[in-house]
Amino acid sequence: MNVLMLVQADHGSTAFEAMYHEFSKQFDSFDCRWMTSENQANLKDYFNDCVDVNKYDRIVCFLRFKKEIKQVGFIRTIPNLVILEYDACQNYMEDSKYKGRFSRHYSCLPWARIISTGYSISKQLRKEGFDAVFFPKGYDGKIIKNLGLYRDIELGFVGNTRSKTYQQRKVFLEDMVATEGLTIAKTDPGEAYNQMLNRIRYFISADIGIGEYMQKNVEAMAAGCVVFSWDQGEEENAALGFQDMVNIVLYCDKTSLLKKLSDLKRNPDLAQKVALNGQKLAEEKFTYKKLGRTFSEYLSRPLRHKKVTSRFFFKKYEWEQ
Repeated sequence: MNVLMLVQADHGSTAFEAMYHEFSKQFDSFDCRWMTSENQANLKDYFNDCVDVNKYDRIVCFLRFKKEIKQVGFIRTIPNLVILEYDACQNYMEDSKYKGRFSRHYSCLPWARIISTGYSISKQLRKEGFDAVFFPKGYDGKIIKNLGLYRDIELGFVGNTRSKTYQQRKVFLEDMVATEGLTIAKTDPGEAYNQMLNRIRYFISADIGIGEYMQKNVEAMAAGCVVFSWDQGEEENAALGFQDMVNIVLYCDKTSLLKKLSDLKRNPDLAQKVALNGQKLAEEKFTYKKLGRTFSEYLSRPLRHKKVTSRFFFKKYEWEQ
């Protein structure tokens, strides 16, 4: 299979480059194009100048959604289309400016396969009639790993809390800073990020109101942290293999978090067991090497057939089941 993948040039290039490299091993040819903001804003010109669509069995778009939705008329003409989307959760978030807009966008592309990083999100998209599949977020197993360091940060989180979309996370974490001494750290990606994760004993994740688990959960698990994460529900946990107090610590409010934290501090052997089980799960299921095979399988499945009908000077695109 010959694959063209269009990706964001400004989208966490270090971490995602490793993912694309693992993807490339799965296909006869894998043409990965790093799209600048200008390229993404004018896909029609880019395709006219730089892409022969007849060379590819699949064309995968992993681009900025806000740029995609402005060009749906052209995107409808792209054959063998697959969309990889990390942010489809915003389709169902009450406070998101994109609430409902992913569904409206995909309704214009009913033959496209949507690869979503949330199990419940992909299930909901299928209920709405879309060809959606679940692809969990992963991590670079060559960079993120347990270094066996002394963990001098008791409670920690690594990342940016400024996003307007994830305000509930910001409020919760800032409260944990004020009342429990949580450390919020920022680092460059790669080795510096892994070093910081390896300093944290209890990693406090707060994916509140999102409907899926963010990538930092599996990265922190892989680095040997005891990961506390906002419970996203039974279906999501089962799909990922998350088991409360076995390989992760799930909570639904601050009270339950503090209760479980207190229990683990009184029982360090259990805390160590949770950390080791979480690390094992991450290594077995969520490395980019493992996920590359899943990605290949999703691209190999037949796509919905797009039917083009003409009426006078207008073309109408439909799909046939």
